[in-house]
Parts: sequence; structure tokens; C-alpha cells
Amino acid sequence: MKTKAAVVYQAGKPIEIEELELDRPQEGEVLIRYLYGGLCHSDVHIAHGDLEARLPMVLGHEGAGIIEEVGPGVTRVKPGDHVVCSFIPNCGTCRYCANGQQSICDMGATILEGYLPGDRFPITGPKGQYGAMCMLGTFSQYGVIHQNSCVKVDDDLPLDKAVLVGCGVPTGWGAAVNTADVKAGQTVVVAGIGGIGINAVQGAALAGAKNVIAIDPLPNKREKAMELGATHAFASADEAMETITNLTRGQMADAAILTPGLMTSEIVEGGFNAVGKGGKVVLTGLNKLEEATIQLSGSVLTLFRKQVLGSLFGDCNPTVDIPRILGLYQSGDLKLDELITRTYTLEQVNEGYDDLLNGKNVRGVLVHDHS
Repeated sequence: MKTKAAVVYQAGKPIEIEELELDRPQEGEVLIRYLYGGLCHSDVHIAHGDLEARLPMVLGHEGAGIIEEVGPGVTRVKPGDHVVCSFIPNCGTCRYCANGQQSICDMGATILEGYLPGDRFPITGPKGQYGAMCMLGTFSQYGVIHQNSCVKVDDDLPLDKAVLVGCGVPTGWGAAVNTADVKAGQTVVVAGIGGIGINAVQGAALAGAKNVIAIDPLPNKREKAMELGATHAFASADEAMETITNLTRGQMADAAILTPGLMTSEIVEGGFNAVGKGGKVVLTGLNKLEEATIQLSGSVLTLFRKQVLGSLFGDCNPTVDIPRILGLYQSGDLKLDELITRTYTLEQVNEGYDDLLNGKNVRGVLVHDHS
């Protein structure tokens, strides 16, 4: 069958809309009709070349849709099921999944190559075999993906909101709730209020943090943070230091969660200085793989027993945590509607990313047209 998709052919060049060929699902695979795709910063990292991926690649790793057809051996979903896609698949049996660490499932090894198990490329086009970002490629009307990337959700959930729970929401929420292990009464700093940072704010507030300090240079982002659980907001880490010191009587923050668009050593140092003894510095933002973004005093790290932690997918287990987070949305404890600044068509994908990079959006959502 044919599908219209947003493709990166060359790093640094605009994303192109292309009609491609899609194969039928094989063993363990499903055909999904994508309804929505979230515009997440990681796609920009591919398009700009910050993350080196195999090109050409169909972009999009936040997605929700309906299962149209299943291949042999599929047990997790059936045709007609509403699903949210997990941007890291979970096989359930590798060492990490079996240990309750699905976010580092071994199947995630090829998310920047974009093929399915067995070096299989279901998408083909003028340039041969096309990868799908995170084995999903949600900026396509249809996709053939592995069942291990699917999480079935309730039919009555609005998928245009639930789509965010495939990446940004659990990544931020989990960075606070799981990685930083925020406890009631603690003080938490969140640096960078985009699609991930805003959910770290929500997670910290929900976990009972007494002070949630949001840091972002843009007034619209600080305002949104205050709306969704932050107690204080500042334009920079330097500006926040006096308040953090006063609020904690000099003990400093218990955790700093770093969620910028592009991680830098200055941002890491700001987070490191904001936490006190036993404090946790949680990194979710990315940069080029070879870029050294951590340059800190090892002596202070040791003497103050600080911790620097990497957090992927918020240390979540998608099969459990995606339904759990959606349950919090259904009960009104976690906000999703308020995160979406605006929606875009597939043809507007470049505009959507310009808006993201210019700080206009907390989260943009791509709406697929199947008419």
C-alpha cells in the first residue's frame, strides 16, 4: 500500500513530504493507521544531525492510532485496538525488561537505524529502503511496526491527547517520579520547560514536592510551568540560586532535572550547583554523542555525595506506566490538554518544528488526514 510521510534525506535540509510504499505486516508486526504524531525535539536532533541516524528516515516517534491488521504470532494487540506507541520497544524477556528496566530494552538498539528485527525495512521509496525513527515513523499516515512497540489503551481515551504519553510525558514525569525519586516536601529544580520539562514539573508536584522551581528563558514557558505545578519560575539558574538557598535554609535542592532542547556543560553545572548534599542531577536532554557535556568537580561530587544520573523514557516501564499515566489524566491529576499549544497537518511539519525551535510551543501535535 501507499503512505504519505515526512522524510529526512539529508541532515540540515528541510523535511520532505513523500509518497512511499509500505509492505504488509510479517511475523510479530502490525499495520497501524496513525492518527496523531507528537512533535518532539528528538526528531529535530535527527534532522539537524545532532543524532546520527541512518538516512533516509521517516520521522516521528510519538504516535497514536488504530491497529488495522496484524501479522502471524501477534498476541499483544488485535485489529481495531486503539494504541499509544512506545518510542522504545519492550520485548519483555531481555535482561533489562526482565529486571523491570523496559526503557533500556535491548530491542531499542536499532532505534536510530530504523529497521525492524531481522534487518527488515517495511518502507521503500525512490531512495530504496527507508528507516522509521524509533522503529515507528509516526509522521506517516500508516506504519508497519513491531507489536513490542504497541500499548493498548481504552477506546474512550482521546488519542489526540494520549499521543503525548508515547514519549514526552513519561520521559519528564518519570525523570521526577522514578529517576529523581521525588519525595513529599522536597525541593526540585526543572531546567528547560518544553514537552519534557513541563511533565517533570507535573511529576514533581504530583509526588509532593514542596518547592518546584522552573527555569526557562521564555516567559510563556515559565507561565505554563506555574499553571501546571511550579511554585517559582526564573529565566536562568543563576537567578534562581538565591531563592533556592532561602527556601531551603541553605540546604539547596534535593534534585535538579535537566530537560533543555540541547544539553550543554553550563546547564549541567547549573543543575549541579543547585542541588545540595545527597542531591540528584538528572539528565534527559541530548546533544551530539561525542560532545562532552559533563565537566564537574569530582571532589564536590564525592564530598557532598551528589549523584549525576542519566534518565531515558523517565525510567518508565511502558506496558505499566503508559496506562498508569493515562489513568492520572482520566482522574484529572495530570494535565494533557493544556500541554498542546497547536496542531499541524503533515504538510506543515517544517513549520511545526520552526515553532518548537522558536519556543512558541510547549507541545505541537501533527494530525493525519485520512480523507
